[in-house]
Amino acid sequence: MADRRHVHGADYEQMGADYLQQRQLKKGAAGWVLLAGLGVAYVISGDFAGWNFGLAEGGWGGLLIATVLMAIMYTAMVFGLAELASALPVAGAGYGFARRAMGPLAGFATGTAILIEYVIAPAAIVVFIGGYVEALGLFGLTSGWPVYLVCYAIFVGIHLYGVGEALRLMFAITAIAVVALAVFVIGMIPQFDAANLFDIEPTAAAGASDFLPFGFAGVLAAFVYGIWFFLAVEGVPLAAEESRDPQRDMPRGIIAAMMVLLVFAALILVTAPGGAGAAAIADSDNPLPLALREAYGGNTWMADFVNYAGLAGLVASFFSIVFAYSRQMFALSRAGYLPRWLSRTGSRRTPYLALIVPGTIGFLLAAITQDGALLINIAVFGATVSYVLMTLSHIVLRKREPDLHRPYRTPGGVFTTGTALVLASAAVVSTFFVDELAAGITAAIFVAALAYFWFYSRHRLVANAPEEEFEAISRAEAELAGD
Repeated sequence: MADRRHVHGADYEQMGADYLQQRQLKKGAAGWVLLAGLGVAYVISGDFAGWNFGLAEGGWGGLLIATVLMAIMYTAMVFGLAELASALPVAGAGYGFARRAMGPLAGFATGTAILIEYVIAPAAIVVFIGGYVEALGLFGLTSGWPVYLVCYAIFVGIHLYGVGEALRLMFAITAIAVVALAVFVIGMIPQFDAANLFDIEPTAAAGASDFLPFGFAGVLAAFVYGIWFFLAVEGVPLAAEESRDPQRDMPRGIIAAMMVLLVFAALILVTAPGGAGAAAIADSDNPLPLALREAYGGNTWMADFVNYAGLAGLVASFFSIVFAYSRQMFALSRAGYLPRWLSRTGSRRTPYLALIVPGTIGFLLAAITQDGALLINIAVFGATVSYVLMTLSHIVLRKREPDLHRPYRTPGGVFTTGTALVLASAAVVSTFFVDELAAGITAAIFVAALAYFWFYSRHRLVANAPEEEFEAISRAEAELAGD
């Protein structure tokens, strides 16, 4: 008979050794360089498309302010996550951090928000991949769904084969996309004209000017698109159990990735509209090749190269976020928050059901909706909610557990993550300005998930899952200290 106990409003079951034996990930598969590559891969598709819609919401000035604020938020959050990942190196990442700081309900809410982001984002990206394939006239396809199916089948299959192989291939694809961004920036620098940044006509909105053509409200509306330059970099800690030395590799990997993303965000935001004109690319699904054609007065080999390599950028993000959703689902399932059968791993130590089930859901969402913008806005809403909860977790743990062993410490401490918390809260609000439907859908998913937790899974949690064991260890230490 399994050992059961009731803690913090949840019921825990002590599982046998065979339970965790069937749920093992491959240790030591990634060093900090591969982790940094994973962080860049998560995000790089956002440099090729999506951010430019912020020009239509806030003009260049509004998008600039929004991007700077989101860059501050992400950088501050990344410093906080670097500390948390080094102190609590588990596959649950954000869920594990919030679980330690605020209990099982907050842990599940954080994990759910991250899961929404990472299950929905690949569905959105695969819609964009299908659009690229159709636009380029590849394979004579006139419908996107065969592309969606092939992408999920191939890239989920590679992840099933092995994490080390998947991360190395992802690194190579990401390198192609990085080269394309470098070619783009170098090609646009000679065409730069500052006047192009401000060629959107000012409206009658409050505070409107050449710099802010849509006024002050346009800045808030552009937040979502400033996020696209950095969305999903926070997923690096999900690889903690598969890294070689998580206490050293996690901080180095995620911070290095963030530094690369900051550089590319600054370069793309300035050179693309500065060379082509903000108005010309504001509504484009493929802004970088269009910017080159506008800047050079017609087609150019650079535009064709960036167009094809942009497909590599989309594939890199799709491929890497498949990894992220599988690890988040694996961790939540292993701990009993989701059905336990989802966390089983195969002979190659990959969580095959946590790869296949969300992949099937993502494919169906992409094929049924074929609306990448709606899907990515749902993903952004989930992401911003998780940012609020993860930064709050850092602050709570700093106050509640000042003596927790922290191999890496966040510069500025709670002031840094407090800044991220304020900006993340503003980002949550901004999602309602951009897409009320997406925000409403995400809120409905949250309510359904929390109902599942409250009425079912909180009574079936696993006491010896790694994220839950941290709680047991800290409680035992507190009891010893009390003695």
